[in-house]
Formats: sequence, C-alpha cells, structure tokens
Amino acid sequence: MEILRQHSGRLDAIFIAVGGGGLCAGVAAYVKHVRPGVKIIAVESDDAACLDAAMKAGRRVRLKEVGIFADGTAVAQVGKETFRILKDLVDEVVTVSTDEICAAVKDVYNDTRAICEPSGAMGVAGLKKYVEQHGIEGQTLLSIQCGANIDFDRLRYISERTETGEKREAVLAVTLDEKPGSFQTFCKLLGRRNISEFNYRYNDANYAQVFAGMKVTSDEDRSELVAELTGKGYTVSDMTDNEMAKLHIRHMVGGRSPQVGEEQVYRFEFPERPGALLHFLAQLGGRLNISMFHYRNHGSAFGRVLVGFQASKKDARELGAFLDALGYRYVNETDNDAYRFFLGS
Repeated sequence: MEILRQHSGRLDAIFIAVGGGGLCAGVAAYVKHVRPGVKIIAVESDDAACLDAAMKAGRRVRLKEVGIFADGTAVAQVGKETFRILKDLVDEVVTVSTDEICAAVKDVYNDTRAICEPSGAMGVAGLKKYVEQHGIEGQTLLSIQCGANIDFDRLRYISERTETGEKREAVLAVTLDEKPGSFQTFCKLLGRRNISEFNYRYNDANYAQVFAGMKVTSDEDRSELVAELTGKGYTVSDMTDNEMAKLHIRHMVGGRSPQVGEEQVYRFEFPERPGALLHFLAQLGGRLNISMFHYRNHGSAFGRVLVGFQASKKDARELGAFLDALGYRYVNETDNDAYRFFLGS
C-alpha cells in the first residue's frame, strides 16, 4: 500500500528478495490486484534459488543444499501457500551472485547511508542485473530493502568482494617466464591499468605463476584484458568467478610443498560460533593427516575452511563417506585450477 501510494505515477517493476516467499507473495497479491501492469520480479541468490527451481519445474522442489552468505533467504524449499500465489503472479525470477549482493550493499550505503544485510540488498542486486540484461532505460524500478541484521565485522568480507561484484576487478592467474625483468615487462604491458593485488613465490626455474588482481571497468573490459594478455603469449586463467580463489587462495599463494605428495583438497563451511573451529578439528579427529589448512574469520555467520588431506584419488570414495558422516557442507576442490596453479605439490 505504501509503495503504490507513494508512487502514484509510473511504476514499471518491483524487485523483491525471496526466501520462503512470504514477503514477495504478499506484495504481489496486493499490487497485481490494484495495478496489474506493475511487474513483480523475484530475486534469489544463485546458490539458494528455490523459487527459480520451482517455477522451472512447475512444482515445489527441495534443493539438496543452499548457500549461506545471504542467510536471511537461505531456504531449500519455497513455502507451499506462497508458491501457490507466486507461480501465477511473479513475472520473472532473477538470480544474483555473492559478489553482486556485496556490490548492492555498497550501493545502498553510498546512496542512503543505510547498511543492509546481504538478503536485504538482494533486491537492489537483482534490479541492477535486470537493467543490464534487458538494456532498460527510462523506466521506474523499485526495490524493497528487507533487512539490516548485519554484524559490523562482516563488512570486512563484503568490502573485499564489492570490486568483483561491481565488475571492477579481474582476478587472474598468469604464467610468466622465470627470468630477470619478466615482472617489469608484464607490468609495462598493463600500461596505466591499476594492479590491486600481486602475489608470487619462486617455485620453478623456468616459469613463475602469479596471482594478480587488476582494475577493470566491466566484464567486457575483463575479457579484452585476458585476450590481450593471451595475444602477447601469456597463459592466463580467469579466476574472477572462482570462489576458492577469492576466499582462500589469495591469502595463501606460494605455499607449495614438494614433500606432501598426493593430497585431496576440500572446502568446508560450518556455523560460526565460539569454539566452532576447535569443534570442527575435533570432528576430523586423528584419522586423517592434514597437509594444508586455511581458515579466516570473515565476520559472517559461517566459518570457511580449506583443508588438504594426505590421500590419493583411490582413497577419495572412502574419504567422501567419512566427510559425509561429519555433517558439514563441503566441496571437493582437488581439481580446482586455483589449487593446481598455486598450492599443488
């Protein structure tokens, strides 16, 4: 009612974050009854898109797992009654990434000095993506800010991710010749492009693998940068969308150990509370030899850990069964390029 009273003129679309679907269903039911021409655009995080999955399937589905960054909307299955309403009233579902949500938190703060929680900023993230995807101009679009329950320490993590979320940073792994002057030559090629991060450690007599963050202006600019470097003979792997690289590798680059031998690498998430890390280690017990470990408190509700175990691929099934029994959400990252380039022995 407030939305329509305050925007009695043109209003083209309303963007609403969806978890269980209650807020979106309520708004959609009223708005579509009073002004059916206004589009209702539901917005979900891409790792907890239960409504999107239900709309595509034509029925409610339960996701096997959900991401927990936007914890206010981290729901595995949309509500029964809310889906009954939403399936007929939602015009489109937009899914957004963690980086896009972080960029939206910053946008809202810059414009209003209000600090949203990730789920609260999700509507703005969806609005921005919708405009970009459809080339929207001259329309009146509205987003509902639906949450401000954020721990101040969590802003450290969000601020780290806003540059990639705004399409202003490329995260690249680049192979250089291991010889005097190679770094200088590489930097000259970049011209006046600003380097936001540069990590390197000697490992091989012939080649150097560097982890570099570079300022860009858009996805197109990032693609052009990769093409330019490739055209000059550099081997480049774009890791801008690689979660493991951004969460862990950028803080660990150079940590190789030829003595480790074969290892299996997993990324874990667990509820963050006092003693949680100790409990996680206790659950692992002494059954597995840990060859690599990285944990960094991001100020969020969940802790994130990267662990390497001394084990071979033939042990992977048995290892997976053991990890399943622990009950933690995990991802096998052994074949991740970021690991192979920077940490693999």
